[in-house]
Amino acid sequence: MLSGHRVRCQRIMREAEGYLELGLPQLALDRLERMKDPGTFRGHQLSLMGEALRSLQRYEQAVTVLEEATDLTPSNLHAWLTLGWCLKRSRRLDQAISALERARDVSPTEAIVHYNLACYYSLARRKSEALSCLQRAIEMQPDYRDAIGDERDFDPLRADPDFQALMTIIV
Repeated sequence: MLSGHRVRCQRIMREAEGYLELGLPQLALDRLERMKDPGTFRGHQLSLMGEALRSLQRYEQAVTVLEEATDLTPSNLHAWLTLGWCLKRSRRLDQAISALERARDVSPTEAIVHYNLACYYSLARRKSEALSCLQRAIEMQPDYRDAIGDERDFDPLRADPDFQALMTIIV
């Protein structure tokens, strides 16, 4: 039987997830910050707080929270993706790449990881890695093909003959 405290923690986190789904990140954050002694739920709590902070465009704060979340729950793919997203927007591209490389280690079969990593490699002008990840993402999930045209992260590579050749193969 679950203890009352454990049940309260689970309820608070479900409420926070609901607030996030409704686009109410401040309510989610407020609820999570009032959670007392999350115990084994601390990693999940921090991951949700990081998502709320990301939604509020408080990227530096989100990075701090998400780094702790990934330390506590290194298999939490969503925390790694959100951390990478916030690091990129905090102008720490090398660290964002490292976070997504860790996400790839956690979930090598998730197309979104490869696609986002391709975007970050492109911004870092790491062409061969970007093209390899992009090709892998599209092999895994062909719908990503439709996003390439509007994705500004690929602008550094658009004029490159190898990028253009890849686009003719996959488009």
